[in-house]
Amino acid sequence: MKSNDIQVSDGQPVIQAERFVLRPVRRSDEGLIAHYAADPRVARGTRTIPHPLPPGTITQLIERAQRPDRGEDVWVIDGSENSLAEVLGLVTLTRMDRGQSEVHYWVAPAFWNTGFASEALRALIAANPHGAAQIFAEVFQDNAISARVLTNCGFEYLGDAEAYSVARGATAPTWTYALKI
Repeated sequence: MKSNDIQVSDGQPVIQAERFVLRPVRRSDEGLIAHYAADPRVARGTRTIPHPLPPGTITQLIERAQRPDRGEDVWVIDGSENSLAEVLGLVTLTRMDRGQSEVHYWVAPAFWNTGFASEALRALIAANPHGAAQIFAEVFQDNAISARVLTNCGFEYLGDAEAYSVARGATAPTWTYALKI
């Protein structure tokens, strides 16, 4: 697929990056997503992934992601076309009001320090599938690497906040970022 060719699957575009594609999640991804999401390092970096990971959690995520009335789009970072793993991580984009969206992402620990998160975020920004004028993101303050991913992709620091993390069972301090498209 050429970088300017856009395929749509389940109402979401398939987005081409250099080393992988961002494609809608499918049921066959459940095992790998569950394997990676069960890692406490992944879960603690998110607001919504519980640890330990209860049975059915990823099934529910996939079912929500495939609903036509979903509130967010979920893409798998899929490297299988380039002899990489079929699931390298996930990227989600949630519609907000006033032409804004919020992005969240995680990469499986086996693929940390490879640039996959930055590449996925850049591809998503370039495609801008929601036609957003501004994209927001937040990271927990103990995750400086994810903050660096955001700043490397052009996001600007807005301020400090707090967010509840299911895996942590507590509210934790966050840094909030925004990117004007």
